[in-house]
Amino acid sequence: MSMSAEVRVLAPGKVNFNLNVLPPRADGFHNIESIFQTVSLFDELTVCLEKGYNTCAVECQEMTLPESNTITSAYSAFCSLTGFNQSVKVNLVKKIPSGGGLGGGSSDAAAFVKALSLLSGITVSPEMADRIAEKVGSDVFFFLHCTHPGCALVSGRGEIVHPIKARENIHILLVLPDVHSSTKEAYSLVDRELMAGKTVDCPAFSELEDVYNGAVRDWNFANSFTVPVAGKYPEIAEALAALKEAGALFSDMSGSGAVVFGVFDTSRAAEYSAQKLRLLGMNCVVA
Repeated sequence: MSMSAEVRVLAPGKVNFNLNVLPPRADGFHNIESIFQTVSLFDELTVCLEKGYNTCAVECQEMTLPESNTITSAYSAFCSLTGFNQSVKVNLVKKIPSGGGLGGGSSDAAAFVKALSLLSGITVSPEMADRIAEKVGSDVFFFLHCTHPGCALVSGRGEIVHPIKARENIHILLVLPDVHSSTKEAYSLVDRELMAGKTVDCPAFSELEDVYNGAVRDWNFANSFTVPVAGKYPEIAEALAALKEAGALFSDMSGSGAVVFGVFDTSRAAEYSAQKLRLLGMNCVVA
């Protein structure tokens, strides 16, 4: 294989429809009950082989990444499982906001694994994908098992992924408040709620797929993070109220926040609402 081998891959974001966070397990992790769906907001990775061994250099203009990140973790996991040891360089173009609840870092890791598979000629089996995700992060399971446009019922701590058919007749408007909500902080806020006996009222896990396929205006999904996180960051509460006002059939926060989304039945309605919210100074993307 020539040393100039290079692969370009896209990493989609995701939103959560329903996110029921269950009380902490003995190991400190939480089980969840959720539907994940990919959205058309993508990070872009260009991965190429370099001379040398055992290094993974990541360049990103949009933000300063920590030295140890989801991509370097995925590289270590891939190498330890396959014996691959060639050095690689990754150029990452970030469009998915960090700390937004859209799974950008996890999606980047999954896209990188797919790129490594193409560069190395090593097939990643579903079992191997799970072992890599286990070492990198819970949302990586979904992105390794679902390509865009993808949708799945997700349970356990994120490792149980049951793909379902993604609806093509829903249109998602993302509102990106200028707030960074860390997953760690969001979980500590939810744990406080759970300790106080407060849980969200949402459908049973066995009903999620039926609710998803029903009329959007009848969705009774809920997100355990929304009330405590929006309580701490008024910008999130404002964005949710603005989406409702602009005609979203359903709106909520994605993941542990801070991005919120509205669901519309036509792309025209989503675009029209985006224009309204931009006039209010909100940063929006139809995805």
